[in-house]
Amino acid sequence: MAKKWYIVKVENGREEAIRDALKKRVEVERLGDVVGRVLVATEKVSEIRGGKKRVMERKMYPGYVMLEIEVGETSEIPERAWFLILETPGVQGFVGLPYDRKRPGPRKPPAMQDYEVQKVLHAMEEKEEAPKINIRFAVGDTVRIKEGPFENIDGSVEEINEQKGMVKVVVNIFGRATPVELGYWQVEPL
Repeated sequence: MAKKWYIVKVENGREEAIRDALKKRVEVERLGDVVGRVLVATEKVSEIRGGKKRVMERKMYPGYVMLEIEVGETSEIPERAWFLILETPGVQGFVGLPYDRKRPGPRKPPAMQDYEVQKVLHAMEEKEEAPKINIRFAVGDTVRIKEGPFENIDGSVEEINEQKGMVKVVVNIFGRATPVELGYWQVEPL
């Protein structure tokens, strides 16, 4: 018997409530040995709004919940766990497998690959470290400077330093292209 990770599609915006409902149902039905962890993949990002820096938790995959399930040698999800999961209000079905309540068929949805699981779990562990910066533009994009001596001047992004949160913008001053280094919160995409 091995535990594998699966993804279920859920109602968007209700991921946490559905996760909690799944955990509660697993506990009530005493299926904790079959259904392990139930996760909503999130990451912390920092944003500047109204001149204030805020750290927010953002869903990595809105509308989806991850489940760790112990499967048999046939890689089939046990029947009790299968129906407990699919009959939880808000769960729409396993990703990669159409669900027909009249004819459920084999209970073998595709499991997540190990590298996918590690990527998500690693991103969730980074919550304790510095949050990611939510930069909404890329190199080459046109941006407008929101504050400072170059306020309301448009320029082109030449370089982004995510570690420092700095952006190099090339602006046209007196007919000459001049690079200006700014904080990412000082510019907005056009």
